[in-house]
Amino acid sequence: MRTYSFLTVLLWSCTFHVIHMMPSQKRTNKHSHSERITGLSENDGKTLHRTKRGWMWNQFFLLEEYTGPDTQYVGKLHTDQDKGDGNLKYILTGDGAGSLFIIDENTGDIHAAKKLDREEKSLYVLRAKAIDRKTGRQVEPESEFIIKIHDINDNEPKFTKDLYTASIPEMSGVGTSVIQVTATDADDANYGNSAKVVYSILQGQPYFSVDPETGIIKTALPDMSRENREQYQVVIQAKDMGGQMGGLSGTTTVNITLTDVNDNPPRFPQRTYQFSSPESAPPGTPLGRIKANDPDVGENAEIEYSISSGDGSDMFDIVTDKDTQEGIITVKKHLDFENKVLYTLRVEATNAHPDPRFLQLGPFRDTALVKISVEDIDEPPVFSRPWYLIEVDEDAREGSIIGQVLAQDPDIAKNAIKYSVDRHTDLDRIFNIYSGNGSLFISKTLDREETPWHNITVIATEINNPKQSSQIPVFIQILDINDHAPEFANYYETFVCENAKAGQLIQTVSAIDKDQPPRGHKFFFELVPEFAVHPNFSIVDNKDNTAGIMTRRNGYSRSKMSTYLLPIIIFDNDYPIQSSTGTLTIRVCACDSQGNMQSCSAEALLLPAGLSTGALVAILLCIIILLVLVVLFTALKRQRKKEPLIISKDDVRDNIVTYNDEGGGEEDTQAFDIGTLRNPEAREESKMRRDVIPETIFQIRRTAPLWENIDVQDFIHRRLKENDLDPAAPPYDSLATYAYEGNDSIANSLSSLESLTTEGNQDYEYLSDWGPRFKKLADMYGGEDSDRD
Repeated sequence: MRTYSFLTVLLWSCTFHVIHMMPSQKRTNKHSHSERITGLSENDGKTLHRTKRGWMWNQFFLLEEYTGPDTQYVGKLHTDQDKGDGNLKYILTGDGAGSLFIIDENTGDIHAAKKLDREEKSLYVLRAKAIDRKTGRQVEPESEFIIKIHDINDNEPKFTKDLYTASIPEMSGVGTSVIQVTATDADDANYGNSAKVVYSILQGQPYFSVDPETGIIKTALPDMSRENREQYQVVIQAKDMGGQMGGLSGTTTVNITLTDVNDNPPRFPQRTYQFSSPESAPPGTPLGRIKANDPDVGENAEIEYSISSGDGSDMFDIVTDKDTQEGIITVKKHLDFENKVLYTLRVEATNAHPDPRFLQLGPFRDTALVKISVEDIDEPPVFSRPWYLIEVDEDAREGSIIGQVLAQDPDIAKNAIKYSVDRHTDLDRIFNIYSGNGSLFISKTLDREETPWHNITVIATEINNPKQSSQIPVFIQILDINDHAPEFANYYETFVCENAKAGQLIQTVSAIDKDQPPRGHKFFFELVPEFAVHPNFSIVDNKDNTAGIMTRRNGYSRSKMSTYLLPIIIFDNDYPIQSSTGTLTIRVCACDSQGNMQSCSAEALLLPAGLSTGALVAILLCIIILLVLVVLFTALKRQRKKEPLIISKDDVRDNIVTYNDEGGGEEDTQAFDIGTLRNPEAREESKMRRDVIPETIFQIRRTAPLWENIDVQDFIHRRLKENDLDPAAPPYDSLATYAYEGNDSIANSLSSLESLTTEGNQDYEYLSDWGPRFKKLADMYGGEDSDRD
């Protein structure tokens, strides 16, 4: 930097010894001269004189990053008006004036006060002027000049990224472009080689190379395999000064990944595989897995498995597991150890997505041998058919054999088998089976019309191993026999008009039959032999399973015969022939001229001629209405409630309640407890009537025993006091009657109620000794003998 400073001072000293200023254009003359301009002033009309002057410069140059001990000298400002007496003052304004650039106001020398960086700012625009210190006026107009910062190589190249990531397919040719890296230099590209960058590779050879000018990274080796190495790290250097010595440099890292291509065929790790399967394995059962290895990844490693040959190609299948790329061998058909023990398969593995560019590397497929052995197990019995159909006549006798089912043990042991019927399918136990040979026979009579089909299940079980069993459906069809006679299809209400003519059709009859002959029904109609020649009616067979009833004479009379019975025989044409006799009831009715029935009852003949059918209907309606009114009246009367004896609970007036009930006498033990009258102490229990439901339940009052009560007056007074103090007593006056005579009467008890407890007749003769007051009583009881007489 000292050299740069010395050169700067030398240049400025040689070039700008004397500087003249011009406001708008460059001037190169070193001496100024006066130019007289004559003009009229607005004020005084004086002649003006302007000194013509010019700047000796319009720009300065300054090196960046100056590190000398003194300030860096930029240049000097000077005007022709400066006489060197110190009357002029130089002032500097603009970019960095006073901070970056300072001026000596007396001499006009300009210095850089700080170290400058071109990368921050490469151009500074400043303005200079000179003023008279005494007057403060400008002696020269203000002029503008430029300071340019010259560049030095102080910035190294920098890459746009610190880390680049790129990928390229494996097996790419030499010179295949991978990625382009870019570095920039902040130095001035127009000044020297400070910003000229050259690229080179520091790490990654000999696999990759870089273009020194463009920074494009390319492959340098052919047939690079991802399976051998997948990741590469390349370090690229960018150096300025065109790569010469002393230039600055920067580096970046590029991670390059080789992507996969389908350049590897699948390969089985072994030539032979062995598996086993029980013979009872159902179709679809997986037996094992095989896998061919493919170094490729993704869809390039997808493999399809197939069976190319072998004696087990019809018995087994192989499918591909898309997640693991394994081949799963499965059972395709039912196996039989007794039929074949060992199967051999040739399995082939093929790439699902081959790349035509690499087919010359060899066949992208591989094969392996698979051997499958079948294991013997104890199998259940096998029936000779998947199902059985048996036909049996419905008239088959009980115990008749109707068919046979056959099953055998498929194992080599050939164990014995027993048969049985699943009773869940034959709840009525109509069929049975011989356990030894599987013959089915009938246990009950059959009826096709009730159940035409029976579906049962037969079970075959190994005797030595009852757990081994199988079942088979047996469909039994009951065949029809002609065991039902035909009969009338409907109940016919037939009538004949009194004015009917001979040969008139009065009814068409048809028949039905529960049987179902294979050729269809065919019925024949005729009169019973006793009425083969009926004087009143005849039957005509229509040959279509119907027959017509015809009249044989003119006119019929209800008064003579109101109803005719016509027995008809119906035959079928099946074997054996079945027939039945149906009786057709024919009523004689009165008809109008068109043959429409009006009346058929014989009683109608006895009614008056003036009483029409409408009148009869009116009479019936009246009777029905009267009956309805009677029923309604009866129902309303029953729903009427009885008025209570006491209308309101708040009515506290005296009430006299009268019961027109005499009671049942001594024999009535339900109305009251007769022991209360016999024993005074029994009254204390306050028993209620047992034949009347009390309307109000009062709290039972407990009174003191009456052992000491020997007088009726004392007894009554005590009862009166108890009722007055009882809070549960009714709030109205009532009459209480006490049938109590006392304990010390010399006559003892005169009541006859206790006569129930004595077995013999009492002697009442002593009543005559009591005096005239008891004469009436003595006559009543003493006259017993006379009453008996």
